Amino acid sequence: MAVPTLSSKPPGGPTQPTKAGLLSLPVIVAALGYFVDIYDLLLFGIVRVPSLKDLGLTPDQISTVGASILNWQMGGLLIGGILWGVLGDKRGRLSVLFGSIITYSIANIACGFIKNVTFMDPVTYYAVMRFVAGIGLAGELGAGITLVSEILPKEKRAIGTSLVAGIGLSGAVVAYFTVKYFDWQMAFFVGGGLGIGLLLLRVGVVESGMFKDVTEQKHVSRGDFLSFFTNADRLSRYLKCIGIGLPTWFVIGVLATFSNEFGKALGITEEIQPGLAIMWCYVGLAVGDLASGFISQELESRKKAVALLMGIALIFGLVYLFLGIKSATVLYGLCLAMGFGIGYWAMFVTIGAEQFGTNLRATAATTIPNMVRGLVIPMTLTYQALKPSLDIINAGAVVGLISFILGFYSILTIPETHGKDLDYLEE
Repeated sequence: MAVPTLSSKPPGGPTQPTKAGLLSLPVIVAALGYFVDIYDLLLFGIVRVPSLKDLGLTPDQISTVGASILNWQMGGLLIGGILWGVLGDKRGRLSVLFGSIITYSIANIACGFIKNVTFMDPVTYYAVMRFVAGIGLAGELGAGITLVSEILPKEKRAIGTSLVAGIGLSGAVVAYFTVKYFDWQMAFFVGGGLGIGLLLLRVGVVESGMFKDVTEQKHVSRGDFLSFFTNADRLSRYLKCIGIGLPTWFVIGVLATFSNEFGKALGITEEIQPGLAIMWCYVGLAVGDLASGFISQELESRKKAVALLMGIALIFGLVYLFLGIKSATVLYGLCLAMGFGIGYWAMFVTIGAEQFGTNLRATAATTIPNMVRGLVIPMTLTYQALKPSLDIINAGAVVGLISFILGFYSILTIPETHGKDLDYLEE
């Protein structure tokens, strides 16, 4: 059975440059890039109701059309994850960082002009632009984490990638308040403008030395997405990486997104705002992501750090569903706590990058988180299908049970990667 092997470099061949520091330009730019990524990723969910209302849709249409447009965006993420991942290993990490942000910045600016569209149905145009935005958004995190993982010394890798995600996830908070204080069209323009501004910062970022070394070895196959499915050990690692991420998007995509429904089912009299629940969830997520790197360093284990945080998310998820909370404040507080528990998102993507050799690393780190995001679709469909027979609380609990079982199994059985040397190839 083929396993990763250390790459061989000819005498006098290319050598890895001096490792970068935690506050080096690539780390800062990756963090700011992910900040814009999260801003744009969540923006449609926040502006869905006001934007579709402005287009003249009825409340029922806003629900159905809004779900359809969101699915178009998630479909773009799935396709974009594969596209940018393969390009990241074939053309370089920087090509993805530049290409992805140009794509989603243009798409977001285009979304700001929806009310002025006359050459086609505005709703169809909206869906197409969110699909294009999804394709662009798919490349940012994986390429950034891959680049940061390869340029930082292994002793600082977990902290560096946690800084990227911790800072980046605060984009959710900025998106919420941008929509709160400006109209939805301006919010799209702001997202596009932030992306264009980032391009100027990225001019000074250098390519990963590991990737440059691999390009000198002409016999090495790079970015072969299908190779994940041609080797049992590699496929197992790939599927377990996806499994680790499932609880994160169960909390975000079900418990927070449908918090208004759970609030009613729990008998909370005050109206629950899903946008506010999502924002508090992401505040907790940002704090958890910053903490996860230090926890991993202290425990000297990626697996123990993720399992600990996943356990915290499970405990507060059970409180959310079954302890009969009656206050909107408590519900938002639990979203904050669950967000902290799923704050292993950066660690999860880092594990995905560390599990595979340099010739497949960007493909893995980019496709894995987008596969998890794409699985939100069957999660929400299952939740909706189970509600009539099980009620809202139990329907959510069943989806959560499946997510956490797969999550714990995956993290407990995947190989440990703490302190692993990443300068190797997949055979």
